[in-house]
Formats: sequence, structure tokens, C-alpha cells
Amino acid sequence: MALKATIYKAELNITDLDRSYYASHNLTLALHPSETVERMMLRLVAFARHASDTLAFTKGISEDDEPDLWQKNYSDEIELWIELGEPDEKRLRKACGRAEQVWIYSYGGRAADVWWQGMEGKASRFEHLHVLGVSPDTLTQLAALAERSMQLQVTIQDGQIWLSDNVHNVLVEFVTLKEGH
Repeated sequence: MALKATIYKAELNITDLDRSYYASHNLTLALHPSETVERMMLRLVAFARHASDTLAFTKGISEDDEPDLWQKNYSDEIELWIELGEPDEKRLRKACGRAEQVWIYSYGGRAADVWWQGMEGKASRFEHLHVLGVSPDTLTQLAALAERSMQLQVTIQDGQIWLSDNVHNVLVEFVTLKEGH
């Protein structure tokens, strides 16, 4: 018998001072059986960082042709492709060939460092590719915020992201590995 996804509900109240974006989003996240809570919460942070009315979660891990999040225009063209983890060169080429902007959020700690050492030269040719790293400590703190039903305040200013519930405050800072245009 196949394991089923665990459903999480999140109400995000976003104050993004960097983009002058202020909105509330009621989201449903499916935690795939092979996904960690840390990864799911990073998906939530990536959503908050790029939030818009057209940004959407995809089937993610269970679908090879889709990123974790994407934003499409009315012509069904991909404007924004957001991927979590350490994709291989073939996947990067595919993403960069299909989307106007590609964002990779790497979170594997030491494994991510090794991945980036091998990928940095190959990724340099993709002008619209952004690669950011997040520390394992930050992921642990994000996981502490996870509940089946969450109400989170998100404040974004000067590239820093603060997530808070009624008890915890978590600062999410990224290390820029590659800055796209």
C-alpha cells in the first residue's frame, strides 16, 4: 500500500518591503512521504519570497517535468521556475530553457557544497539562473514552526526573511551562490 501525502494548511500574511508586496495567502501543502518537514517549510519560504497571485505549488517531487513552484502567464509560458535541492546539469538546462527566471534553493549542507563545486562552472552560462543556499540550522528552526494548521507572519526586508507564529521567530538568510540577471 502506497503512503499518502500529509496535508498542511498555512495562512501566510506577507509584508515584503523589498517588493512593496502586501498580501495574505491561504495555502495547502502536501508533504510527500519522501519529503522532510524542513524541505516543505523551505517551499513555503520560497513561496513567500516570490509570492504573487499566479505563483503556484506543483506536484513537485512526484513529477519530473515540474519544479516545486512556478508562475505561468496567460499564454501558459513559464515566467518563474523555483526548484529546491541540488538539480543536475540536465535539469538546470531544462529549467533555463523553459522559464524566464530560474531560482534554485540549495539546502543540503555539506552535500550542497560538494554539488555546487561541481556545478558552478556549468551554471555560469545561464544568465537568468539564481542559486541560493540555506543553512541546515535555519531548516531546523523552520521545521519547529511546522504545524498541520499554521498562521505565519512573513516580513521581508533587505533580503532577510522573518517568519513568526505566536511563539517562534525565525530569521531566514540565504547565501548567494549565483546571482542571475
